[in-house]
Order: sequence, then structure tokens, then C-alpha cells
Amino acid sequence: MTTAALITAAGMSSRMGDFKPMLNVGSISIAQRVVATFQQAGVDKIVMVTGYNAVMLERHLAGNGIVFLRNEAYETTQMFESVCIGLRYLKDKCDRVLFTPVDIPLFTADTVQKLLESDAPLAGPVCGGEVGHPMMIASSLFDAILADPGERGLRGALDRCGEEMSYVSVEDRGVLHDADTPEDYRALLKYHNEQLVRPVVSVALAREKVFFDSRTAMLLQLVDETHSVRMACQRMQISYSSGWNTIRTLESQLHYSLVQRSQGGAGGGKSFLTEKGRTLLERYEAYSAAVRDAAGELYEDYFREIFG
Repeated sequence: MTTAALITAAGMSSRMGDFKPMLNVGSISIAQRVVATFQQAGVDKIVMVTGYNAVMLERHLAGNGIVFLRNEAYETTQMFESVCIGLRYLKDKCDRVLFTPVDIPLFTADTVQKLLESDAPLAGPVCGGEVGHPMMIASSLFDAILADPGERGLRGALDRCGEEMSYVSVEDRGVLHDADTPEDYRALLKYHNEQLVRPVVSVALAREKVFFDSRTAMLLQLVDETHSVRMACQRMQISYSSGWNTIRTLESQLHYSLVQRSQGGAGGGKSFLTEKGRTLLERYEAYSAAVRDAAGELYEDYFREIFG
């Protein structure tokens, strides 16, 4: 089952008085922390919808393996429009999506796993009787949400989608802490000090030097999805020349082609993964997931008594 994460970050942060996604919580930004938690939980694809300060935020996160989409009408629309932009893109690319606004950065990977284990079409975490984020939404509900008029935003659309919300009880107050105002941010920073140490595992393949890692995998995945190296690079916020250099370097290490190009016509040329390229990508993603699972189990064995 393929799981995606959808993070909305198009708002103008007017109540905060500063740009929320790039405020720090500990040594990394709010936006980086949300992304890192989803990655730790093994989410397959992470999509962020930007708007206000989009270029700055996308450059800030360019090395984090995210697909960026734009809400160009962020000044005149509410968050629900950003949600719809993300769901339209993900409609045929995942079985379920984990949704959160960017300003709720302290939920844990354990909470994400509990939501995924519920197997409910619609689920939300509950802590101390309050419902928080992220919410899990099955792809079977996307059409109903996208057709909704948007009264009362996403909450209203979920109430009308034809599926009852399942509530997953968690001992994780991070699902409730947002950063909407300066007071909220101070409370969030205070809570941050109570977070647990967690394992972070990154998988790379090397000969004399590293030639394949998560960013390379994401580039190939987006080429396969968009049939365009240029568009794949745009969504990753890297230059077109850098994208092609990555592909050529990888092909020189492997001694076979990963991307093939068709000749242009009225609609221009297209790029496709070769059969070997697709096999490499699939094997890497499966291997990475297995390594993360094993690392989590080893962490429990070696560190749980130390860090609680």
C-alpha cells in the first residue's frame, strides 16, 4: 500500500508576524521537522503546497526529497484550496495520504505508524480528548473531497465525505501543538524539549564514491511520473543541468542507460525510465524501507532503556 504525505504551507503567517515554516524548533526549521518525521515513518512520497514566500521555502527544503506544488492564489483562497491542489496531484499516485498543515511539527513517527496500522479510510489522532494532526485519508475519498464546496474547509468536507472518522488514541501532545501565534510558538518550543531521541537512517549505494541515494531515487521517480527531466528538476528545485549531470553520472557508474528520450514533435520530446532504471528504483525503495524497519528494531534493543 502506497502512502503519501501532503503538507500545506501556502499561508501568509499573518497572525504569527513571521514566516512560520522557516522558524526553528531546535536546530532545524518547522518545515524540515515535519518532513523528517514523515521520512522517519517511511512515507513513500511527500508533497508540499507552497504559496507565500514559495521560492524561499522551496529553496530551503530543496535537499529534502519533496515534490513542490504551488497555490498561486494563496492571497485569496483558504487552506482547503491548497489541500485540493495536493489531492488532485496525488489522486492516482497513492492509496492513502497523511495530511497536516506545516505549522504542526511535533507529532511523532510512532503516531504516524499508529494511524497507518488502523487501516481506516479516515482516521485522526486523539490526545487528551482532542483531535489533532496528521489525518489519514484513503484515496477512495479524494473525489468526494475535491467535489465538496469547501464550507468549513477540510473539516467540513471530511464531515460530508460519506465516511465516519476513526479516532486513534495516542500519548503524543505533539499532534495538538501548532504555531499559529507567537504564544503558540513559545508553547511549542517548550514542548519540544520533551521529545525522544530517534534513529535517522539514510541509504546510499557506492563504489569508490556514492552514486545513488534518496535524492537520485526521487529524481528518477519524478522523471518516470512526469516524462520530463526538466519538470522533475523543477519539482525538486534543482537546475536542469544538475539533474542531467546526476543521471549521466549514475549511468556511467552502472554502465547502462536509465533514462531514454523520445524525439520531439508537436508536443515536444519525452523522457522515460528504461526497464533497468525502473527495476533499480523499485529495488532501492524496497531495500530502503527494509533498512529503516531493521534500524527501528535495533534502536529499541540498544537505546530504549537509555532514552525511554
